[in-house]
Amino acid sequence: MRLLLDESIPVKFRRSLLSHDVRTVVEMGWSGVKNGKLLALAANEFDVFVTVDKNLPYQQNLITLPVAVVVLDAVSNELAALLPLLPSFEESLLTLKPRTYLLVTRVA
Repeated sequence: MRLLLDESIPVKFRRSLLSHDVRTVVEMGWSGVKNGKLLALAANEFDVFVTVDKNLPYQQNLITLPVAVVVLDAVSNELAALLPLLPSFEESLLTLKPRTYLLVTRVA
């Protein structure tokens, strides 16, 4: 799956996603691009936009998402806080449909 990691996600997080084609917003040259335009750009080249921005659903019309969006619900955007979400995240990617929104939380 082609994943785009938002600027708020540490680059090292991609090391845990070896079975996917992972790029970052910075790597794509899209730093500073606002969410609406960023999602439109992502839709042309990626299957999923991954972020920790919990406000994104309130800023965007989820019905008209051009690309699937996954929000990782962690206490911070530090790598140590995101890694426990990997099993749930990977599992969600198996059934994630295009143009949908998903909040990934840690399974207890």
